[in-house]
Amino acid sequence: MQVDEESVGAVLNRLRRAQGQLAGVIAMIEAGRDCKDVVTQLAAVSRALDRAGFKIVASGMRQCMAVSDEDTPPMSEAELEKLFLALA
Repeated sequence: MQVDEESVGAVLNRLRRAQGQLAGVIAMIEAGRDCKDVVTQLAAVSRALDRAGFKIVASGMRQCMAVSDEDTPPMSEAELEKLFLALA
């Protein structure tokens, strides 16, 4: 699946942010921080990953519906739905 360059930049920014948040969660656990604070930060990581995934799916949906080359058939509606629901 090809994703346009603008979307790739946005996705990479979100993933880098999530990576930093995850490092923060690990440090919080190692430091014995309050469970509520850890879970709140972990939820933020999860949302960031979800947003990155949704951006990839949304920006690549058109390419998935089209034939990318002779050897690769277009994705069916059921396959696209399964891919999208995998993020839920």
